[in-house]
Amino acid sequence: MNTRLLDRQTVAEGTMAFRLEKPAGFSYRPGQSIDLTLPNPPETDAEGNVRTFSLASDPADAELLIATRMRDTAFKRGLKTVSLGTALELDGPHGDLVLPNRAKRTLVLLAGGIGITPFHGMALQAAREQLAHRIFLFYGNRRPEDAAFLKELLDLQTKNPRFTCVPVMSDMEHSALPWTGARGFITAELLAEKLRDAAEPLYYMAGPPAMVAALRATLNHSGVDDDDIRVEEFAGY
Repeated sequence: MNTRLLDRQTVAEGTMAFRLEKPAGFSYRPGQSIDLTLPNPPETDAEGNVRTFSLASDPADAELLIATRMRDTAFKRGLKTVSLGTALELDGPHGDLVLPNRAKRTLVLLAGGIGITPFHGMALQAAREQLAHRIFLFYGNRRPEDAAFLKELLDLQTKNPRFTCVPVMSDMEHSALPWTGARGFITAELLAEKLRDAAEPLYYMAGPPAMVAALRATLNHSGVDDDDIRVEEFAGY
């Protein structure tokens, strides 16, 4: 199906968000993804003209939102420079990393870097609909400058009392911003501290493969079964 590029903006250092026209009749659940094609790109390379992006928007929004780290590839350069209004091809939605229908279990969302995109849409929908799900979002980055949507996610806590955002910064020595939150990495100790009263937690992970593998090992070592873990890897962005 067809879409158009409507807007783009920088949402963190090295990260841009893109707003797309929502095709007529298109529906999806937060956490799902789309394949996006530049039909007539200004340049190409070996990585091709198609990329997969998690949808970061609330399904109730009039437009679609994606965000990505701006690696130096032909596709990313094209997406950054083509004229607003440019026609794109969209395929999807795909994937099943979505909120469960029942709200009995506590949802623990573990995001690293641009892995925040599927969880951003979930948090927006949960706040708008005042869903009964108890949600903890642990969001790991090097610095606040690198954390897309950070302020918005923190602000959502006032709109949704069942949502808690726990940002964690690992490289504040190279940050120009103040930080009073957690430092280091998402550890078993941090999870245990924040999830003391969590009911039957169900873990969702999204981020770079190395981060996902490390977190899975942390959870397994803490006694979490793989049946209680859902994963989305962002290899190469």
